[in-house]
Amino acid sequence: MILAIDVGNTETVLGVLDGLETVRSWRLATERGRTSDELALLVRGFLDDDGLPEARPAGAVVASVVPVLDRAWEGVCSSLGIEAVFLTATSADRIPIRLDVDEPFEVGADRLANTLAIAERSRNAVVVDVGTATTFDCITAEGVFLGGVIAPGPLAGMERLSQAASKLMQVDVAPPDRVIGRNTIACLGSGVFYSVVDAIDGIVKRILAEWKPEAPLVIGTGGLADLIAPHCETIAQIEPHLTLQGLAIAGRHLLP
Repeated sequence: MILAIDVGNTETVLGVLDGLETVRSWRLATERGRTSDELALLVRGFLDDDGLPEARPAGAVVASVVPVLDRAWEGVCSSLGIEAVFLTATSADRIPIRLDVDEPFEVGADRLANTLAIAERSRNAVVVDVGTATTFDCITAEGVFLGGVIAPGPLAGMERLSQAASKLMQVDVAPPDRVIGRNTIACLGSGVFYSVVDAIDGIVKRILAEWKPEAPLVIGTGGLADLIAPHCETIAQIEPHLTLQGLAIAGRHLLP
């Protein structure tokens, strides 16, 4: 089994995978001040959960977009007695994908993992990862990352709006009962939610019109995919553990 760790700007997702099957997964807030001891205590608690088989992971693969926490996560894995490797653009030559972009070393580790997961399916795909940012990854059936789009995520958009307009409060991102709000909170809730949904559909349609791939699959993933993706016309499939699966595949090539 492999421990996959996806360190995002807002949340960190951990999963224990047996092959490509996610045995258990957990989410915790990404806090840049946390020490390796604090994180290790949390992870041990997760792994000691009653529902997890007794066997411990043989190794860990980490995708991180928060470099300041990299040493802490190295310390966590060391305290667990398992070897950790980091998936980065510099390790792309050791995994079965190709980065067909102008600046390959700028491609985030989460996007590398998504590319690996899609290459395993041998299907042209657009991966819509809805988190702090909403990213759109264009990936061929042969595992070639062609680039994509980076847009503000739902929470970032809400925070920016409340900062720019002092009289507007923050609201939860959730499907509204109706489009036309009858009070300020309802108007904000509808606007935030449907601006994200319609932006995703619009960008995906533009991507497909420009790329013109054969039999493309549009997959939704990320922390807010379960909330947003069911309301998008263009997203055909939701796979919340897609990035973790990509990290498990990376482990085949990077772990000894």
